[in-house]
Amino acid sequence: MENGKNIIVIFNDDHGQWALPTYGNTELHTPTLDYLARTGVVMENAFTPTPVCSPARASFLTGRLASQHGLHDYIATGDHFGTRNWLGSEVTLAQLLQAAGYETALSGKWHIGNDIEPQSGFDHWFALSGDYPIGAKGRYRFSRDGVVEEHDGYKTQVITDAAIRFLRNRNAEKPFFLMIGHTATHSPWADHPQRLVDQYKNCSFKDIPDDDAYPFGYQNLESKDLIDRSHSREALSQYYASVSSIDESVGRLMDELDALALRDDTLIVYTSDHGLCCGHHGIWGKGNGTMPLNMVEESIRVPLIFNHPRSIHSSQRRSEYVDHLDLFQTLADFAGVASDLDSEKRYAGRSFLPVLEKGESDPSWRRIQFCEYGTTRMIRTPSYKLIRNYPDGEILLFDLEEDPRETKDIAKDEACDTLVIELLSQMNAHFERYEVSENSGVREGGPEPCNVTSPWVV
Repeated sequence: MENGKNIIVIFNDDHGQWALPTYGNTELHTPTLDYLARTGVVMENAFTPTPVCSPARASFLTGRLASQHGLHDYIATGDHFGTRNWLGSEVTLAQLLQAAGYETALSGKWHIGNDIEPQSGFDHWFALSGDYPIGAKGRYRFSRDGVVEEHDGYKTQVITDAAIRFLRNRNAEKPFFLMIGHTATHSPWADHPQRLVDQYKNCSFKDIPDDDAYPFGYQNLESKDLIDRSHSREALSQYYASVSSIDESVGRLMDELDALALRDDTLIVYTSDHGLCCGHHGIWGKGNGTMPLNMVEESIRVPLIFNHPRSIHSSQRRSEYVDHLDLFQTLADFAGVASDLDSEKRYAGRSFLPVLEKGESDPSWRRIQFCEYGTTRMIRTPSYKLIRNYPDGEILLFDLEEDPRETKDIAKDEACDTLVIELLSQMNAHFERYEVSENSGVREGGPEPCNVTSPWVV
């Protein structure tokens, strides 16, 4: 195995695509990520398969839909949900890479169950553990290879310290896979470094549309308690600071790669589990920021940046529709383990490594995206987005060209009857092709719960 096939995946929590200058934000300061984007590849239409953390992470690591691996909502920590091994019957990217000779490591958030015990496929384990408090600064519990220890300070810095420690102490004879799970962009938006917060105190936050309240449901009561609406400017300053703090951590990581002469041999991937609304559509939160669950663009779009000096053409901005299922296939292809995948598992993703390496368009690439979250499913084309909520069958349809803010449901317009039928047919065919019946999000009785607040728990 070539050492030039090293992989680092920075997999953030709640980092919306809109919250980066490379995607159009005019007030954020992220010089390191700007550099990675400028000298790498930016995927302009990158999506999550599920707009909430645990199933999105599971989909990336397994390359499979939630209706295949069976994890449909965030996992409650500290009880029987959180201690279960949810991916026990799946084969993860880490397992594939480890079997192929990679040295593998996790630093930061896991949140796919049983984060205290090192999970199969990882040689090194430094995971946020159990019922850890959310927040940016404080005392946090981490599991270092199965032994729980406490660390004080800024969580982003602690996670980065562990990632750098792995790079320094790794087996230099092996390629490596390092997954870094930052949580700084997750609520509560408070206690980030004041020097970073202060630089955003006078921002206009003009890149966040001044939307009316989301008209297709009501705001999740849990979400409404995240911040006092009268202090939304402070929350936004903190959120922007959280992005800048992650940017600084990526800078530390890149400096370490340079110092260890690893930079040219390492593929860096920067992404997030899902997006986030910070007042967009009147929502504070992601897919579960409303009830019924939403699929607004800010919830489903994620940043996705690739950078590898030796093998990827720089300064590319790609318009192909891609998601974490495709990312799984792309990394498997990059590492040379794609042939080890079990074809009987029916993977919905596709490697776009040839597109990255050649810098050429692929006319056969899809211009369509599917998402699911429990009993809610979505199909999105360049022009339209259709959402269906099961089991009552409520359907929403948006014309994304005429109504990009998704304010007017046209599903009941007589002129749209044929379009609704066509989109439903495509969506149903997609999920019927790939879903595992006992793990389907729309099976009778709803998905298996992984917390006590899932909307389909009765």
